[in-house]
Amino acid sequence: MPSRVAVVTDSTASLPAQLAERFEIITVPMQLQIGKDLIDEAYVPTERLLAAMRAEVPITTQPPAPDAFFWAYQDAWAKGADTIVSVHVSPRLSPAADSAKAAAVKSRVPVHIVDSHSSGMTLGFAALAAARIAQTGGNAQHARGVAEQRGRNAKVLIYVDTLEYLRRGGRISGAAAMVGNVLSVKPLLTVNDGQVEPFDKVLGADRAIAKLIDRAVSIADGKQIDIAVEHFAAEPKGRELLTELRKRIPHARDFVLTQVSAAIGANVGPGALAVTVSPF
Repeated sequence: MPSRVAVVTDSTASLPAQLAERFEIITVPMQLQIGKDLIDEAYVPTERLLAAMRAEVPITTQPPAPDAFFWAYQDAWAKGADTIVSVHVSPRLSPAADSAKAAAVKSRVPVHIVDSHSSGMTLGFAALAAARIAQTGGNAQHARGVAEQRGRNAKVLIYVDTLEYLRRGGRISGAAAMVGNVLSVKPLLTVNDGQVEPFDKVLGADRAIAKLIDRAVSIADGKQIDIAVEHFAAEPKGRELLTELRKRIPHARDFVLTQVSAAIGANVGPGALAVTVSPF
């Protein structure tokens, strides 16, 4: 009898709800510490988060508790799964995978933990790839292997409107943030094996976004790919970016527009945009 594979991920995957539902992906929410309140990010409206950020209320992100993953695995088992592929944000960005591993020990069925090497739609596409295999009757080893490959091979290109929120989150130094903000230099960032790194610096927002598009086109050239545009509190700009990428990369299979999770948004700040190029 074929195995029934369930796919679980954490909310930094930033999957649109309709995609997660269509592919039966169980998403476990990260937690946000906003001042004294610790809240599952699913219950944090964007406006509340933005207000707290503007007011400089201390905000930190926390991984889901092991119990949250345990109950997600229980839910998958109750729905008929006999094995689980659990795909997560890089351990260098969050210890969410540690919580998943702790829960996996207590799971009624085997759990295969996958490191996506990043977050956002790099993780989202990896989870979707595993779910596609599961829905077509593939086994856990195949689903796990495909998810690992998608995570390793994807490239994310990030534009931030200000470096201030990355500074607050400890992702860059205060000196780097000050130089960028004072001189209107917009660094373009990427994630390499869980590390946020700059790949270019451009004067002005319009030039920076144009450079981001050019780099995405170069990466996509000649490859079978999916494309995601991610934003935080910048949907109109995200739609403009997606429209331009559709023109410049017409051979892409799927195009996805999504707002990043609150846990990511708290680090990149309003106005942030990203393009994920995910070969398959």
